[in-house]
Amino acid sequence: MKKILLISALALLGCKRNAPQVHPPVGGVLSKSDLDVSRNRMKNLNTLERQQIQDWVNSQDIKFYPTQLNYWSTVEGFDKRQRRPDESPISYSYDLYDFDQTKIYDKPIQRKDARFGHFDELKAVENALRYMKEGEEVTLLVPSSLAYGTFGDENKIDNDIPLIIKLKVL
Repeated sequence: MKKILLISALALLGCKRNAPQVHPPVGGVLSKSDLDVSRNRMKNLNTLERQQIQDWVNSQDIKFYPTQLNYWSTVEGFDKRQRRPDESPISYSYDLYDFDQTKIYDKPIQRKDARFGHFDELKAVENALRYMKEGEEVTLLVPSSLAYGTFGDENKIDNDIPLIIKLKVL
């Protein structure tokens, strides 16, 4: 009986797992050095992605123009147009592609009668829609910081993935 208890005790101790690493809670306070590391990582990633996107643009037959918000558009002077005000309604749809030009989702993402100032949308999409005309289609080249960032969409889009967005005002 003692042998069974001893073997059982050893088996339990052998199965003991290491304690999980402790992380600060989401929304918790980070130190200044943690914030600096994160800021530098994003700055370096953004610089790298902008260079990769520019290299991709240079290899295309279609012209793309940089905007002030850090994405590219197929329309020259796009962000110099008159801007739509908050609360104005807009209906739109868009498709997402990676830089291999593979469509990510089969169906477009579509919104009817959305109101500016109340969007739950990608930063680049909301910004671009403010400058678009009725019925207009625009292709955007968006670094990951203006897309789904460091978390992805928790479905088909991984973290730190720049996107091609084909956007249309309905």
